[in-house]
Amino acid sequence: MKTHDLLAIGLMTFALFLGAGNLIFPPSLGLEAGTNLFPAMLGFLITAVGLPAFTLIVLGRISSTQNLTKALPGWLARTFWILLFLAIGPAFGMPRAVTVAYEMGIKPFTSSDHLFLFSLVFCAFTLLLAFQPGRLVDYIGKVITPLLIVMLAALACSAIFFPLGSAQAPSADYQSDAVTHGLIQGYMTMDAIAAVGFGWVIIQAINMKGVTEPKAVAGCAFKVAVIYALLMTGCYAAMGYVGATSTSVAANASNGGEILTLYTAGAFGVYGQWLLAAIIVTACLTTTVGLTNACAEYYKQTFNARFSVTAALVVILTGTTANFGLEQILSVSLPAILVLCPAAIALVLTALLFPNKKAVSVTYITTLLTTFVFGGIDALNILAIMPESVSGILSRFLPLYDAHASWFLPCLIILSVSVVQTVYLKNGGFKMQQKLTATHG
Repeated sequence: MKTHDLLAIGLMTFALFLGAGNLIFPPSLGLEAGTNLFPAMLGFLITAVGLPAFTLIVLGRISSTQNLTKALPGWLARTFWILLFLAIGPAFGMPRAVTVAYEMGIKPFTSSDHLFLFSLVFCAFTLLLAFQPGRLVDYIGKVITPLLIVMLAALACSAIFFPLGSAQAPSADYQSDAVTHGLIQGYMTMDAIAAVGFGWVIIQAINMKGVTEPKAVAGCAFKVAVIYALLMTGCYAAMGYVGATSTSVAANASNGGEILTLYTAGAFGVYGQWLLAAIIVTACLTTTVGLTNACAEYYKQTFNARFSVTAALVVILTGTTANFGLEQILSVSLPAILVLCPAAIALVLTALLFPNKKAVSVTYITTLLTTFVFGGIDALNILAIMPESVSGILSRFLPLYDAHASWFLPCLIILSVSVVQTVYLKNGGFKMQQKLTATHG
């Protein structure tokens, strides 16, 4: 693949991931971490960038996103993908992008409620770009992303050369466990599940450039993941620094969106509001376009559905759901996301250890069902609806429960046992226990 095509796909990948939520988390972390920004950001980057990049590399290694669930029974594989694309698509991910774009990009400039009109226009633009999947790299990777990077760079340079304040003492959470809290915040971006969905778009983009041989696809996917990781790391670090140096204007801000709004207004005046609006709307648009393509590509490959019909249906459902409002969307759909995210990560880990091996389907099934159970426990904890008495017991006896990752250790145990068993069988039962210990000694 030509270098400029590879770079364009990498830029497109960065833009697909960079939604409004990704811009809101780091400033909040920066403001709370204060002088402990570096260790907090280190933890954040491990899970917010490392997990998605790792997922993209594994998907490239197995050449096709469908191979991620190839060892599962057909009904279970289809159920997983349908739930995933519903969650990151028209049920939660895409409507959230539409409503956040409106709340932060349009609402500050008007006193009336124009969500319906905005969602109509926004979804129309999404569909227009999504209808030509072959041009996605050209639209997003070569045009929209460079513009987005320039706007983010302007905000970052302002924070570096003309800071509005200095980092304050870290809040209680970040005084002694800055890395741990950074890890949790990065995990909560849930970009790992988005990476599984975007894998359909990214691998398709690589294939459309004439790269179809498995090793070549894996090499390109690795390079794309590196480009994405470098750009996203720079973006997160810059936004975190914006938050840490916004103490003079946003010391009492309650969330990252408010921090960004106050900072850009303080640094650029009225032009800052327009700059932030442009960044937010552009970031949300690239995300909805990417998710529309991912959903439509899945239904096209799995059920032979027409791409244009599926894309239109996804966008119409997105616009409809968005008008219920952000709070209602979160309350209904967030639990499903919180359960699907560890399941997706677990499948990626399994695919890394056992790529394309039908013989280990039991491992895939066991790993998936286990993460569904423990992911459900984590979801109840994150949503603060776990009974206090039960939560106290789990906090003492279930590893990583307080880090919202209680699924990880059971998953790791299952995979470790499967690896040992596979090695054992591959070596002929360790040569039949060394010929039954030299025929009983």
